[in-house]
Amino acid sequence: MEVIKTKIEGVVILEPKLFKDERGYFFESFSQREFEQKVAPIRFVQDNESKSSYGVLRGLHFQNPPFAQSKLVRVVVGEVLDVAVDIRKNSPTFGQYVSCLLTAENHRQFFLPQGMAHGFVVLSQTAIFQYKCDNFYNPQSEGAIAWNDPQLNIDWQIDPKNVILSEKDKKHPLLSELKSEF
Repeated sequence: MEVIKTKIEGVVILEPKLFKDERGYFFESFSQREFEQKVAPIRFVQDNESKSSYGVLRGLHFQNPPFAQSKLVRVVVGEVLDVAVDIRKNSPTFGQYVSCLLTAENHRQFFLPQGMAHGFVVLSQTAIFQYKCDNFYNPQSEGAIAWNDPQLNIDWQIDPKNVILSEKDKKHPLLSELKSEF
C-alpha cells in the first residue's frame, strides 16, 4: 500500500498494490498491521455501505466528540468525488478541503481522521460506497456544514443543478455558523 499525503494533516490517500493476471485482480483492501505502521493507530468498529445514483451528494457530515469518527472510505462500484473539510478550530488548515476521486477502477481509499467534515458526490450512473469508522454512530452527536458554502468553494465536478440532496442535507449551516466541538 502506498500512502499519499495531502495538504491537511492526517488526511491521506491510499493506493493498494494490485496483483493482476488473466483471471482478474486481487488486492488486500485492509491490513490492521500495515495501516497502523503507515498511517495511524486505529481500531475500526463499524463498516457502512451506501448505494447512490448520479448526482447524489451526501454531506458534509461529522460526529462531535465524544463520538467523533475517523473514516476509511472507498468505492466498489462506480465513481465518486470524496471531500474532507478540516473543522479542527486550532488547525492551520481549518476551513480547507481536500478531494479525491475514488473509483472501482483505481481502488483508492481515502482516510479522514477525526475532526473532518465528510461528503461525496456520485459521478457515475450508480456507486456503491463503503467505509470503516473508528467510533459508533450517535444521532445526538451529528453535525454538518452546507455542501455549497461559498467560503469553502468546493469544486464538486458536477453542475449544481444536477445535485440531489436529502431534505436534511439541504438545511445545513455554513462553516462560519459551525458549532462543532473540535
